[in-house]
Amino acid sequence: MENDPLFRADKYLWCVRIFKTRSQAMDACKKGHVLINSIAVKPSRNIRRGEIINIKRPPVIYSYIVKDFPKNRVPHKLVVNYIDDVTSPKELKKLEIKETFFIKREKGTGRPTKKERRNIDKLGAY
Repeated sequence: MENDPLFRADKYLWCVRIFKTRSQAMDACKKGHVLINSIAVKPSRNIRRGEIINIKRPPVIYSYIVKDFPKNRVPHKLVVNYIDDVTSPKELKKLEIKETFFIKREKGTGRPTKKERRNIDKLGAY
């Protein structure tokens, strides 16, 4: 473990194709969507083998275990050599469920008020 190369979190997430660009990985870290060992991390945090990375992409929280460090961005087929996807089936099932709702407003009532808008937004929240 002491001889592990130092690898930035944002660069690693980009190299193993979790994010399309490094700047997207950096933004996700800054916003608190990336957790390593259940702690929100900065993009510059160094990661180690065996650490668990959680990525919040609503409605699912993806989980990965770091296996190894690539030299550069790797092809999609080789990603399995560097990271294990341990996302629970319960989390993945959330992708299948698509809840839709429709709110009926009486004709002529105009636009929703701020309070009504908040209530509408709460219905769509998970």
